[in-house]
Amino acid sequence: MQYLHTMIRITDIDASLRFYCDGLGLQEIRRYESEAGRFTLLFLAAPRDVENAKVNKAPLVELTYNWDSEEYAGGRNFGHLAYRVDDIYALCDHLESQGITINRPPRDGYMAFVKSPDGISIELLQSGDPLPPAEPWATMSNTGTW
Repeated sequence: MQYLHTMIRITDIDASLRFYCDGLGLQEIRRYESEAGRFTLLFLAAPRDVENAKVNKAPLVELTYNWDSEEYAGGRNFGHLAYRVDDIYALCDHLESQGITINRPPRDGYMAFVKSPDGISIELLQSGDPLPPAEPWATMSNTGTW
């Protein structure tokens, strides 16, 4: 058995790519459009997984865009995606500069949560030991749900 991907339904390709690629730094590996099925699939990989993902040896995030309008509820009941990051403070700074809300700031230097444009929770975990507490994160309150 091999783990292949996690599928998330999205409502706006451009907004989702800004979040996942421009914000989190994932890279689009491939795209598939089905005229008959009226959907687009976008497969994304974390930067360290790109080469392995191209040969089906790394897990992917599959963003599914259905061309016909639908309303999706319950991003939180999906659970969350989790990524290990080199510098949680630098990534949270970058995400904020992109206009992305840090729902659970990395007060502990180790864990943060953000949400995609479709309400999917994304957990960010510091690689290795937690970073020393630092402002503005150490005293920042949670925003919304995560």
